[in-house]
Amino acid sequence: MSESSSLYVSPAPATAPVAASTPAAEQVVLRTPGRWGWLRGAVLPALLLVVWEVLARVGVLPPNLLPAPSRVLATIWQMALTGELWEHLAITLWRVALGFLLGSALATVFGALTGYSRTLNQLLDPLLQGIRNIPSLAWVPLFILWMGIYETSKVVLIAVGVFFPVYLNLMNGIQGVDRKLVEVGRVYRLSGFQLVRRIFMPATLPAYFVGLRSGLGLGWMFVVAAEIMGANKGLGFLLVDGQMTGRPQTILASILLFAVLGQLTDALLSQLSRRLLRWQDTHRVSN
Repeated sequence: MSESSSLYVSPAPATAPVAASTPAAEQVVLRTPGRWGWLRGAVLPALLLVVWEVLARVGVLPPNLLPAPSRVLATIWQMALTGELWEHLAITLWRVALGFLLGSALATVFGALTGYSRTLNQLLDPLLQGIRNIPSLAWVPLFILWMGIYETSKVVLIAVGVFFPVYLNLMNGIQGVDRKLVEVGRVYRLSGFQLVRRIFMPATLPAYFVGLRSGLGLGWMFVVAAEIMGANKGLGFLLVDGQMTGRPQTILASILLFAVLGQLTDALLSQLSRRLLRWQDTHRVSN
């Protein structure tokens, strides 16, 4: 593959990703809250829970439609004591983890190829963009037909949701790398691998990590659709079970657990990305 056809980068617009000459970690860290910033973020949810509890206790909110938060928490506590909760949490986390790893791995390969090669972009991107617009629930009957109602179909459905945010962010990040940086690298006779390591990777990692976090969020959304496919364990199963048995506290408990787990996993991925970006900048400066 010649240089004219293999390298697909556009001149950097005003909103292009940060170039390799600017520390990537600094750009991310400056946008993160302070050490106690999470406390400020917890004020509004706590206030809403208090208002919800008061309205439920005075009878404004009907208990058969929107039970009090204390009742929802009591349901979670009861399931934890019986051990039922841990079974549902474990299988849901396992499905999301496998789907996230599979989807992000494939998205990294395809995003790098379509971002770097103009030919591959013209061949693959229209097809992938068409697939991206298919609703998640439309895959359910097809995956059940192909793979049954077992774990494989559930993991693949989650991987589909994870794939596209990672793919789009990485592809656009590579295409947005400043061409002047690439030209400088060629002047210094950097090999293809050196161009990727010293120019493309530092410039695209922030966008790539944003894609990973977006993909993880969609993974948590897609796991609900996945667990509707004949599952007998998982938080999605609890949602359906609560609906079928008329237990709104079970439905709300599942929704609350989805929110907490999604927030925790996103915070862990965000922390990991900041550490990796700091390490990359330190390593580049030391070299």
